[in-house]
Amino acid sequence: MPGVVHIVDDDASFATAMERRLKHAGYEVAIYLSAQHLLDRLPSESVLGCILLDVRIPGLSGPELQERLSKLGSTLPIIFLTGYPDIPITVRTIKAGADDFLTKPVTSDDLLRAIERAFARYEAARAPKSKLDIVRAHIAALTPREREVFELVVRGNANKQIARALGCTERTIKATG
Repeated sequence: MPGVVHIVDDDASFATAMERRLKHAGYEVAIYLSAQHLLDRLPSESVLGCILLDVRIPGLSGPELQERLSKLGSTLPIIFLTGYPDIPITVRTIKAGADDFLTKPVTSDDLLRAIERAFARYEAARAPKSKLDIVRAHIAALTPREREVFELVVRGNANKQIARALGCTERTIKATG
């Protein structure tokens, strides 16, 4: 599967029609009939995905959900859909980081292009974060002594200087690193 599209829309028939269209295009789909429903089942960031979000939904609105997700640290791209285009809301959501803003009814081509762009940007942003997470895991696995050596190496100290600072031989430092 190329990724998961999380549809948040209170119109069950629209959500089902979108689900059929997206599954036909090869996507996995999850439907949430309210913002709270999505918050209760927060999508995993480890799986390629995006959120297709209606602007006007009962309870927590689309833009309010976007803000809440941002506060929770979610980086899943959001594509807004609306049947009632409103320039101030469009501007607000785009400034808050929305990937796209589409008007209902949306053509399959426009929708699929928006999803592909969102996935591409998400994947590009995830790659460096993934590498950073690996580096952090390696650093966390260091022993206290290895961490001392690492900190001095990062500061640009030579093995001889590190050995002197830690009261050991240069050979020990080479074996630690």
